[in-house]
Amino acid sequence: MTTSRAQQELEALEIELLLEAVFRHYGFDFREYAPASLQRRIANAIQAEGVKTVSGLQERVLHDPACLERFLLALSVNVTAMFRDPEFYLAFRRRVVPILRTYPSIQIWHAGCASGEEVYSMAILLEEEGLAPRARLYATDMNDSVLQQARAGIFPLEYMKDYTSNYLSAGGKRSFSDYYTAGYGNAIFRAALRENVTFAQHNLVTDGAFNTFHVIWCRNVTIYFKKSLQRRVHNLLYDSLIMLGILGLGSKETIQATPHEGEYDVLVPGEKLYRKVR
Repeated sequence: MTTSRAQQELEALEIELLLEAVFRHYGFDFREYAPASLQRRIANAIQAEGVKTVSGLQERVLHDPACLERFLLALSVNVTAMFRDPEFYLAFRRRVVPILRTYPSIQIWHAGCASGEEVYSMAILLEEEGLAPRARLYATDMNDSVLQQARAGIFPLEYMKDYTSNYLSAGGKRSFSDYYTAGYGNAIFRAALRENVTFAQHNLVTDGAFNTFHVIWCRNVTIYFKKSLQRRVHNLLYDSLIMLGILGLGSKETIQATPHEGEYDVLVPGEKLYRKVR
């Protein structure tokens, strides 16, 4: 994008119109995403589509469903990994699993699950702790393309070295390769891990609560939102947690300055695990 003051102002207006058009025509709301990250991603989408301006991108997005899917992928943040931040998983295994053992059934929501690595990590952890039969996992994302990847449970084999290291650091109890078979350069994870998982579209920005949960993970999602949208999402997460339920956030996220800061206790100092107490 150009950098003169007049062009910057014009591009800001074009971005505002693009986001408003996408919301009004398709219902996807990016209007309260953090501007800096949003501008970078739109610039990348312009380059990828071979158009010259934001307005050119808008014309294509509004009239080409395939372009819309690419646009959603460009704007949504899908950076994830299995057992990412192993210390978080280890803390969950040590401190949260004993709490979950007290429930006859367990409902867990992975909000903004992207391509599903986090969900499979949870499924593996629950299986190793003997909790899988009584657990139901809900994995949601606004983007159907990444949900399809999550449902398939197929990830590049080249990632498995790092994922194995993460798994072991997270307290893994078996050989990580027990959970997948290798073929055609991919790791194909066992279908049994998905038996108690429901994958579904859900937009944290526009959709409401759909169940109540013992655990909600919404990790590395709200850092890309403006403060006003962060507050709205935290209201949704709070309303969706049972009393004494567990909220897990990403390493760069915090419960501070959210509407419900005083209604959670820190469950594990140093890790972003909180328990709803009010």
